[in-house]
Amino acid sequence: MKTLRLFSLVLLGLFCTSLFAQQQGTGYIKTKINPGRAGVFVDGKYVGPAANFKMARKYSVAAGEHEIKLIDPRYEEMTVKATVQAGKTTTIKQSLKPIEPAKPPFGRVRTINPDKFAAVYVNGKYFGHVDEFNNSAQGILLNPGEYEIRIEPVSGAPVVQKIKVEADRTVIVK
Repeated sequence: MKTLRLFSLVLLGLFCTSLFAQQQGTGYIKTKINPGRAGVFVDGKYVGPAANFKMARKYSVAAGEHEIKLIDPRYEEMTVKATVQAGKTTTIKQSLKPIEPAKPPFGRVRTINPDKFAAVYVNGKYFGHVDEFNNSAQGILLNPGEYEIRIEPVSGAPVVQKIKVEADRTVIVK
């Protein structure tokens, strides 16, 4: 009896949430993107890596048409249009096409930020999120040269730093 009552409350909560979303003109976006580390941008705003919105999570948006951009530095960028209905979930399914990898020599750039899903940009181009580049086994491999690194948290002030990458050296951006 107690389990049935709890189940009824959960169903009522889900129904009320869906009804509220419909009344507010809100829908949701989920993604099934290969690779899952690709950055998802909705109407130009970074919302996180694609894998975050695959199963349990979804991104809340106003009902209507939206531009979804998928970016991973190892793949060709892709932009799709999606029409989101109030109270409904729209799933974006795409596989990005790989591009030819860069040639060595490389230096490594590590990033450290409290927001593990903060976007990381190299010379204005999205490269991934902080959690992908924050330990000694990870990092962005770049050819020697000067770069501008921008770490942009989902909320909060961005960090911008100019760096010089040297072959076989690691630079840490905090």
